[in-house]
Amino acid sequence: MSNWVSYYKNEDEEEGEEQDEEVETIGEYKYSGRDTLLFLVDASKAMFDSFDHDDDDDLTPFDMTIQCIQNVYTNKIISHDRDLVGVVFYGTEQYKNSVDFKHIYVLQDLDNPGAKRVLELGKYKGEQGKALFSKSFGHSTNYSLGEALWVCSNLFSDVRLKMSHKRIMLFTNEDNPHGQDSSKAKFARTKATDLRDTGIYLDLMHLRKPGGFDISLFYRDIINTAEDEDLGVHFDESSKLADLMKKVRSKETRKRALGRLNLYLGKDVALSVGIFNLVQRAFKQPPVKLYRETNEPVKTKTRTFNKETGSLLLPSDTKRAQIYGNRQIVLEKEEVEETKRFDSPGLYLVGFKPLLMLKQHHYIKPAQFIYPDESLISGSTALFRALLTKCLEKGVMAICRYTARRNIPPRFIALVPQEEELDEQNVQISPPGFHLIFLPYADDKRKIDFTEKVPANQEQVNKMKEIVQKLRFKYRSESFENPVLQQHYMNLEALALDLMEPEKAEDLTMPKVEVMDSRLDNLVEEFKQLVYPPGYDPDSKATKRKQAGDGTEKPEKKAKIEISEEELRNHIKKGTLGKLTVPVLKEVCRIYKLTGGTKKQELLDVVTNYFSKH
Repeated sequence: MSNWVSYYKNEDEEEGEEQDEEVETIGEYKYSGRDTLLFLVDASKAMFDSFDHDDDDDLTPFDMTIQCIQNVYTNKIISHDRDLVGVVFYGTEQYKNSVDFKHIYVLQDLDNPGAKRVLELGKYKGEQGKALFSKSFGHSTNYSLGEALWVCSNLFSDVRLKMSHKRIMLFTNEDNPHGQDSSKAKFARTKATDLRDTGIYLDLMHLRKPGGFDISLFYRDIINTAEDEDLGVHFDESSKLADLMKKVRSKETRKRALGRLNLYLGKDVALSVGIFNLVQRAFKQPPVKLYRETNEPVKTKTRTFNKETGSLLLPSDTKRAQIYGNRQIVLEKEEVEETKRFDSPGLYLVGFKPLLMLKQHHYIKPAQFIYPDESLISGSTALFRALLTKCLEKGVMAICRYTARRNIPPRFIALVPQEEELDEQNVQISPPGFHLIFLPYADDKRKIDFTEKVPANQEQVNKMKEIVQKLRFKYRSESFENPVLQQHYMNLEALALDLMEPEKAEDLTMPKVEVMDSRLDNLVEEFKQLVYPPGYDPDSKATKRKQAGDGTEKPEKKAKIEISEEELRNHIKKGTLGKLTVPVLKEVCRIYKLTGGTKKQELLDVVTNYFSKH
């Protein structure tokens, strides 16, 4: 449960279903179907044996796996409840599958995640869970991994819904399962190839074992990944739950493009790229309206009627109109759409500039990310990599004209290159590609008067620098969770899992006053002596301001806003009235006794109409 979600895109579900996410589509590319994820878990005896180490309170590999799967289920219930998820055990004494293969047990078919599934998995954690699992399923080493992959393939085939992404996550701590049986090993490699041919991606989540996990013995030839994933296999086994969760999230997270566009480097040179959002703010899901008698979701439909006759109007019966010069101009629907079209969607290279020219104050909206895509133009990856390498070597950014869709105006953007970055577990932290930074137009910039009435002297400035330096820390956005959102998630989790009461979310945004005081020591008092007059006590002054002599609260005076009528008329004449802030416009309406709304455009209309008549 995080405040941020990565790589999102709207998806078209089956007929009659609503879209999962209200996201603006870019370009001409459409991506439909549901994500499907199958957990294939090694249930042999070795997965239940703990070994001496200090990590995660001596969790067994199987406990780590179950806890990891539960976490994925919980996240999907909240964020992507229409995805299909399932669990298959292999290496069990009992078996249950559609083709009656021995030692393979399908615990949960591919279906939507739910609270019952989370609770069912929780029964097999810990010592009691270990005993229950041994009693219910048993253990065996006489399994065939190829048959397990066959069962997984059949589970995908049995799904009648459209699937967009099919993935198997294999959890095991056995690096050579068929070392003594070459026929089973060959069969497993054959089935892995079949999975690759049918678009099913197989990821290895290997766990720590005594002596180390050697991936070259067997699994190097088994694992296959998506074309857009450079790092298919993590060569370091996981001994901590946090490491395992990081690997699972990096594979399980949706890597869907907002759209596909062409990047035009010249008149006859182009490559295709995918537009991604690396980070997206997480919101509470909107409430779903239900019909009170059947408890089914209510679908809203809008109809247009003639207010005089009451007859139903078709889309062809309605037209758009705009008044220009006291004349009503009527436009057809096609004409309205045509007026919104500026350019064909795409990225058009304008030139290159040094990275030093891009400043922090140029930020106007969240950046996007581009990555090569071979689906539209073959060879895009090689050209993209060459462009990225040269931009990194020369320390430059590419300036482009960016038209996301036909009916939105173009923007000028900067493509800032980024190298791939891996952590100690060989998990990708930063992908290779270009950050798409939106550059401001002249209208986006505003001049601010920085004139100071009482400038600080150098001694005061130096003292404040000491205070700021003492309070500095390494800020990371992922370290501060939204407490309201987290509490909402915990309430939903408690409701779904029938918990007695939800956990209390810790508010990490609150300042640590004691730590700050210990760091600052006497710096605050020294700063007060330099800035404030002798005997100044801000606390007592605030108390006197709030209380009048008779014990009543004294109202605070608002800052007076002054603007002359001549200045207002000049703004209206030049068309710069919009530069005034909302408080100034409200004060103008109060002075001239004008009745206006609360939004800025409403206030502008009221003021403009008044001065045009007077």
